[in-house]
Amino acid sequence: MPEAASAPAVRATIGDSEFDRDTALTRRAPGVYDIDLSAGWTIISAVNGGYLLAVLGRALADTLPHADPFTISAHYLTASRPGPAVVRTDVVRTGRTLSTGQASLFQYDDDGREVERIRVLASYGDLDTLPDDVRTTARPPAIPPLEHCFGPEDGPAPIPGSSAITDRLMLKLDPSTLGWALGEPSGKGEMRAWFGLADGRDHDPLSLLLAVDALPPTAFELGLRGWVPTVELTVHVRCRPAPGPLRVSITTRNLAGGFLEEDAEVWDSADRLVAQSRQLARVRLG
Repeated sequence: MPEAASAPAVRATIGDSEFDRDTALTRRAPGVYDIDLSAGWTIISAVNGGYLLAVLGRALADTLPHADPFTISAHYLTASRPGPAVVRTDVVRTGRTLSTGQASLFQYDDDGREVERIRVLASYGDLDTLPDDVRTTARPPAIPPLEHCFGPEDGPAPIPGSSAITDRLMLKLDPSTLGWALGEPSGKGEMRAWFGLADGRDHDPLSLLLAVDALPPTAFELGLRGWVPTVELTVHVRCRPAPGPLRVSITTRNLAGGFLEEDAEVWDSADRLVAQSRQLARVRLG
């Protein structure tokens, strides 16, 4: 598989990268963590939902006896903004192969009242203990070579501060899903891309939680523009990803009543399906 275009001269490593620093929490007490949500992972003024999921995923990895998220479901209650936040976790059950916990992230509103932003329920295990037996009809998405795809740097300059997250990603979109950028959306509700972190950090289960929610929304290819806030997002991590860029494919089959679903698949450089997700998102019509 190809390496990321314009790869950094010195690649960051897992545990020592911008993503790791910006998702790091300080344990205040058992099950209580403080964090300063970074403005570097925002779209317009809202903090990206995948970044938030990685923050809570890291808190649960510290709380539970198992380190790897197997399945994590999040309900996004109010939009998060950069700045101080508190994460509270609870152990629901622990077992030999799986442990389950819940976590919530809180911030304060302008009147000093605590507001819950996101609540998750997750089961964790050890990905390295899973059997190698794979029986599947799933196939990696057909995406042109990375050098034939296009990223934010190939388009017009964005409004300053409108999408800070793109500076932290290596994102190269399949040209066949870029009609929206040319004013000619396909109407198919598809988005495909090569995905990585801009500093070259390889992927782990926590960065997969970011990957499923980092591409432009499929609503763009349906002819819609504007913010598409996530209502609920469930991610299944299937195995530990191999080094190298990921391929992410997202599809929407049904937009109705102002809501749409997005089904994502994430494939690694070894052609393995490493993560899947489904989210419900709200769109603004008209």
